[in-house]
Amino acid sequence: MASSSDASASHGSTPESPESGSATEGPDRRGRVRLRRAAVMAVPATAIAAGLMILTAQGALGVQFAISGMPFTVTATELNGTGFEQFGNLDNMAEDSPNAGDTGGQVLVVTSAIKNATLTKLCQSVDLGGTNLLITAGSGADKVQATNLTTDSTELSGDAAFDNIEIGNDASTLSKAGVQGNKGVFSQQADTVHIANLRQTNYATTAAVFKLPGLKLRFSDQGC
Repeated sequence: MASSSDASASHGSTPESPESGSATEGPDRRGRVRLRRAAVMAVPATAIAAGLMILTAQGALGVQFAISGMPFTVTATELNGTGFEQFGNLDNMAEDSPNAGDTGGQVLVVTSAIKNATLTKLCQSVDLGGTNLLITAGSGADKVQATNLTTDSTELSGDAAFDNIEIGNDASTLSKAGVQGNKGVFSQQADTVHIANLRQTNYATTAAVFKLPGLKLRFSDQGC
């Protein structure tokens, strides 16, 4: 604790600013200093966030969320897409997920990425044990539309046709849909894709835009 004489000396004298020569710092100057410090502290956080966005766009982070571990079925009478890619991947469940079983919380999947896609008579269902949550859309004149669509599947079937397909690419070099997998992973890509009578068993789906005309959500005894 300072003595009374020290306190008086401190109170009676103020250090001079080496920059301005003034006896005290005004509130405006102190405010500018605080703003500069806050800006400097924000730079690393901004850089990290930008890096994460770049990694996500390249597919280096895989799926962007912990999957539930519950598979769901997706069907469509027809899918048409431009900018198609497909490669192997791993999805991860939340820690200690009750659905992990003996998988260690990981599911080996095939990631399909489509830059722009349209789907006719889309159906999606998930078995909740005794009942199904059922979603349908695109059964009328307007079709389901998606941009930057990705699906992580363990099964996929249908009648498929591709334009300018490349098979055996390294997944880290893919360029058709703007997504990249891990280096050394087998992959394929094509300019366009057409699949009739599509049926998928999926663990995850993402899309930048997903338009679902005629959307209906309900519980049903039967799935897709």
